[in-house]
Amino acid sequence: MNFDDHRLTAVGLLAEVHGGLMARFQPVLSAAGLSEIDFETVIRLGRSPGQRLRMSDLAAQTELSTSGVTRVVDRLEREGLVTRQACASDRRASYAVLTEAGRARLESVLPQHLQDIDDWFTGLLGTEEREVFLATLRKIRDVVRPCATAGANEAQGAAAACAAKAADQLRAARQVEAPEAEAHEPEAAAG
Repeated sequence: MNFDDHRLTAVGLLAEVHGGLMARFQPVLSAAGLSEIDFETVIRLGRSPGQRLRMSDLAAQTELSTSGVTRVVDRLEREGLVTRQACASDRRASYAVLTEAGRARLESVLPQHLQDIDDWFTGLLGTEEREVFLATLRKIRDVVRPCATAGANEAQGAAAACAAKAADQLRAARQVEAPEAEAHEPEAAAG
């Protein structure tokens, strides 16, 4: 068994970078009274059309269960950062909506958070490196977490679209891998 496998290195580096970045970002979020999941929730709402998402789409984007996202939204609602809004076209659904207080909280934390992102992450890369890196992250994200943008396009039917997207992305990734794998297989010795 080769413990120096490049695949282990890639995943290890990704985990180390993620852990390091979260440790750098946490003090600013904590000072604003936001946990990591609270921040992820309000920033996703803030970046969504109308600053709202269906609860099911928010659960898909954050990878929380429906009960988990309900608990987070309940807590943010008690703090006045988020409110719920009934869906006019589907009585079974509701939206989580960023409130003015939620927007103000985001606006208070974002300048330092963006500076931290620049200092510890994106600012370490040149323009071309950053563009390639972001494209690569999106390519991987679309395969391993296809629902990360559920509901970002309001015309999309979230849960079903996520399942279909996941299957499509996995098929596409396997099609890209197959020719590469064949190209790296040693040719049989001519006999």
